[in-house]
Amino acid sequence: MERQMDAVDEIIEGWERALPKEDVEPMGVFSRISRLAQRFDALRRNVLAAHGLQLGDFDVLSAIRRCPDGALTAGQLAKENLVTSGTMTNRIDRLVARGLVGRSADVADARIVRVQLHPEGRRIVDAAFVELLRIEHELLDSIRDADRQPLVDRLRELLARIEA
Repeated sequence: MERQMDAVDEIIEGWERALPKEDVEPMGVFSRISRLAQRFDALRRNVLAAHGLQLGDFDVLSAIRRCPDGALTAGQLAKENLVTSGTMTNRIDRLVARGLVGRSADVADARIVRVQLHPEGRRIVDAAFVELLRIEHELLDSIRDADRQPLVDRLRELLARIEA
């Protein structure tokens, strides 16, 4: 069966012609990961926009939704979302103004403010997440079930190496 060519193959062929002594094989992996990330990010943004969310809003709401006790501090949210405290404060302010989350003093230490989902925030994040999952399942339909876990394992290895 002949291999299907894509835009990355064309880019690789171009670099092989331009720099024939260089091993451009890693581009086959990393350029595809990059293109997948760009296109999936655009797809996610469209899905989230249909639910009235920006990507950062979804990240905050979903972090709280996954939390067993249903509330996180702004610092915890900033750390989990890899953003500054100022960025997180702006996101939380926007979500509070929309009635999707609320702030309350921690019962053990009133100096600590915890952020929790309001019912509408929970409804929206759940609906957006379920739609994203549906799309992800559709995208993975072309990959055999037996090939998925090895793919996940290799991607986990690459991510761990980059994050180290």
